[in-house]
Amino acid sequence: MSVNKVILIGYVGNNPETHYFDKENCVSRFPFATNESHLNKSNEKVTQTEWHRIACWGKQAILADKHIKKGMHLYIEGKLKSRTIEKKDTPPMRITEIIAYQIQILDKKESD
Repeated sequence: MSVNKVILIGYVGNNPETHYFDKENCVSRFPFATNESHLNKSNEKVTQTEWHRIACWGKQAILADKHIKKGMHLYIEGKLKSRTIEKKDTPPMRITEIIAYQIQILDKKESD
């Protein structure tokens, strides 16, 4: 048995970039930050930010393209996936993304 599951709560780093292959088939990607805080030896609060690559496909990508904006507070559930990017005149680069299958906006809705 094996499990590949990621749960994150954090903030969107930039508006999603969405690429449509046809009407229903698309991918949306955006950077996502999570923060961890602790006290150092001087009893000062230190915050460390970890950046993640988020990707979502299909209907989830369409929703991300329409509703997700930079700075939004989100809950993301997904899985880790690694892939290799090959570009001309550069060595191959291996990246790891979180493929999101559930995204929930945690921001409070503004009243009209």
